[in-house]
Amino acid sequence: MEALLSLAFDNIVSKDTQKIRKGLRQIEGMLAQICLSNPKSKPSTPGHQRNTSAINLNEQQSTPKKLGQLGDDLAFREFFRLQDGFEWNVATRVADCLNRLLGMSSNGQNDLLILSSLSNLQGLLLLHPPSRIIFGREVYMNLLLDLLDPYNCPAIQSAALLVLVTALLATPPNIRTFENMDGLLTVTSLFKDEETTQTVKVKLLEFVYFYLMPETPIPSASAPNTAVPNQLAAAFKRRGSTVSGDDGAGVARINIRSQEEKQHMLARYLNNVDALVQDLNESAPFTSVAC
Repeated sequence: MEALLSLAFDNIVSKDTQKIRKGLRQIEGMLAQICLSNPKSKPSTPGHQRNTSAINLNEQQSTPKKLGQLGDDLAFREFFRLQDGFEWNVATRVADCLNRLLGMSSNGQNDLLILSSLSNLQGLLLLHPPSRIIFGREVYMNLLLDLLDPYNCPAIQSAALLVLVTALLATPPNIRTFENMDGLLTVTSLFKDEETTQTVKVKLLEFVYFYLMPETPIPSASAPNTAVPNQLAAAFKRRGSTVSGDDGAGVARINIRSQEEKQHMLARYLNNVDALVQDLNESAPFTSVAC
């Protein structure tokens, strides 16, 4: 797995869009192999084995694994172990690649690479929740907020919202970073913009409902049925203290706000928040989700 990751990392740091696309597909293929069951089709003969860096989902006709199965999966355990170290953390590398893509000329091909990066990033944050800690840093949170600017296409805005939700999920320090960087103003401004498509506005409204959910402390950094120490948080705390001159406590501090406090903050930018909270409490659309 280290060899595949090393190859993918080399590709996504390239200025060649073809190599970037290849690297993102290699990461996507690795995630697919972890999340999908073994195909029931006839195995390939030794002379016709496919490259392990790519996967053909249509030919393999694999089915998603149950969430409870991942903890016992050796590939997932190895992936999780590697992600807990800063050197092999894929989410960080994909986020850096995304940042470089935003600095490149805007065109349809670049937009597709951005969408691919966001798709990979969402999967990585779901498979390895401790990686969400990177979005407690302003440079990475600002990356997602930049993607919500009106000049981006609706597909990128929608994909960025999904990654934003995943980055904030059960991670209160990231929510505080989002608030401190005027994330609420960014989201509500896009919602009020007449040029914003209806599809994106629906997703923005869903995000507002998600934001108003009660918050919970950060869960254990270990994967199900594993005992992997979370070194990623320590690495970011050390880097944060080096840059800012403090002890990095700002990254690790858990500051939970009540629903009423968040309601008051949101009301600065959006009217009729009380009705949204009432609807949220009555309909309970996210009964199994805590912000």
